[in-house]
Amino acid sequence: MTASPARSIACAAPAAHSTTSWADALDTLPVASPLPFALDARRCLPLDLRDGSGTLGAIDPADTVAFGAAVDRARRAAGADYAAGGYAEDRGLYRRSPVFDDGEDDRRTLHLGIDLWLDAGTSVHAVLGGRLHSLQDNARFGDYGPTLILEHEVEGLRFHTLYGHLARRTLSGLRAGQAIATGERLGWLGTPEENLGWPPHLHFQIIRDLGGRHGDYPGVCRRAEAAAWLANCPDPNRLLRIPALRNTLACA
Repeated sequence: MTASPARSIACAAPAAHSTTSWADALDTLPVASPLPFALDARRCLPLDLRDGSGTLGAIDPADTVAFGAAVDRARRAAGADYAAGGYAEDRGLYRRSPVFDDGEDDRRTLHLGIDLWLDAGTSVHAVLGGRLHSLQDNARFGDYGPTLILEHEVEGLRFHTLYGHLARRTLSGLRAGQAIATGERLGWLGTPEENLGWPPHLHFQIIRDLGGRHGDYPGVCRRAEAAAWLANCPDPNRLLRIPALRNTLACA
């Protein structure tokens, strides 16, 4: 099937780049936690949402209340303060939304960020300083809802970070181009109503090349195109540095 113009803009695979050196450079950057506590100072439950993981059991992911309750139960059972995970996970739960269906047989199911699961209203902070590249309310069922993209340039290295599933009030008072300091409060986690059907969580993603996009960038790709997307969106734990997520990649 020929890709529609909308698909070619929104979710065509990024151009190939040599990314090893720039991704490795992320490991040494001084960073802050995106949450109001140090991520390595609280217990984290590594959350696996792949089909067959058992996390959701027989729960329909489209049932937001049941989905959120399952995550909360797993976190409490583990005695964890927050749950996180998801980079390079192949998640069938994206079948719940037409956002991830581009009209191809191979739907987009491979997750490109790390999700941090915590209560709505939790403050969200800049992991790394830079400037606010763009902001947008991606208001489609299953999409990000309110979203921020920051641009960073460190020793000639330019890249971006995306913060999705925020509270709508986050967008008030922010403007594209404004300077953002490391650790600065950006906003808050949104409710399921603001996040178009998702339980409260932060989607955090590193992006080398936005491909001309503003306020939005695919957070899920096709399995067949995984190599290109994962090269452009390296493991966010290079910046988050959550001990519990080291060596937990579902695929390379």
